[in-house]
Amino acid sequence: MKVKLLLFVLLSFSMIQLIAQQKNTYLDRSEEIMKLVWEKYRVHEHGLFSEYYPNTFKPDLTYFQQSNQKAKEVSYLWPMSGLFSAVNILSELKPEVYIPYVDSMVLAVEQYLDTSRTPHGYQAYPSKFETVDRYYDDNGLVGIDYMDSYAITGNANYLSKAQDVMAFIESGWTDSFGGGVAWLEGVHDQKPACSNGKATVLALKIYTATKDDKYLNYGIQSYNWMLGTLQDKDLNIIWNALLTPPDGTSKVQQHAYTYNTGTMIQAAVRLYKITSNAKYLEDARNLAEGSYNYYFDYTPEGIPHVKDIPWFTLVLFRGYQELFEIDQDSKYIDAVIERADWAWHNARDEEGLPYQDWTGRKKEYKTPKWLLDTSCMAELYARIAQLKD
Repeated sequence: MKVKLLLFVLLSFSMIQLIAQQKNTYLDRSEEIMKLVWEKYRVHEHGLFSEYYPNTFKPDLTYFQQSNQKAKEVSYLWPMSGLFSAVNILSELKPEVYIPYVDSMVLAVEQYLDTSRTPHGYQAYPSKFETVDRYYDDNGLVGIDYMDSYAITGNANYLSKAQDVMAFIESGWTDSFGGGVAWLEGVHDQKPACSNGKATVLALKIYTATKDDKYLNYGIQSYNWMLGTLQDKDLNIIWNALLTPPDGTSKVQQHAYTYNTGTMIQAAVRLYKITSNAKYLEDARNLAEGSYNYYFDYTPEGIPHVKDIPWFTLVLFRGYQELFEIDQDSKYIDAVIERADWAWHNARDEEGLPYQDWTGRKKEYKTPKWLLDTSCMAELYARIAQLKD
């Protein structure tokens, strides 16, 4: 009897483990994180989200032209856009659940629209609170989010909003230093990969939807400027920016971030699909291999490691995913998935919020968590679900 009871307990425990494993799909992970975002970051009075959880944490923020910005009552536009992107991917997978979330995100993001300046554009902080700077890269992100929402819902208003964003970005194009747009409206000290890469992808997405050649022409022009100016031909990665000081000189800023290369992989794949020109596919393959060699390694303890922050790596994954859909070579997506799997099991805090350091070595168990670090994991696991679940 005791032996039978022991066998029953062991079998029951095994079944519980099996059920738990079956429930731990990538989509489950994504939805779990999205639920945490909605519960812990949403500022209900405004329908917006906090920069950090807990919202009492108000550190200095380093991602602006001016370095003395502090976190405020609600998040700046960049983290907000990161959440919008995550909602879009979940809406592709479970439209019956997440389409209403798209509506919520539109209501939130529109609070950043500034109509006091022409052309209209999205500023870094909600316009009802104050008038602040407008960044071209932020606007590119919003435009891409709207194009993805349009592809999911067919709502023509979203396409129109994306076209308005594209008009704002185009207004920043100058022919100095061969072309490109700056980072910040009215400031001409650099032409970065973030602004121009996002503009390239946005233009190509609008072209695919409208077949209006002006968007394809912009996409090709911007793509050629990016690769001609910021690609390292030996490493096959994209550097951060062309610095353009007032004295008329220029210098490539050789800081390497995963998302800049990822954006150009995405652009190259889309140009290949539009034109059937094999050169673009070759560009995408070269950039994928270069970024794989440059960014991915293992710690001395054998922990899989990527040399960048989570959202930047997510954008690289977007490029890898679009290349995989053509080549069916899982080498590059698997590199990111291996690290995302490690992070799920080894780099989350007591409430389930992910660490910024996916290796888990920094012990971020009780540290405040940035909205962008959290929401991007919802998108990443949802994207992996598209491929693996």
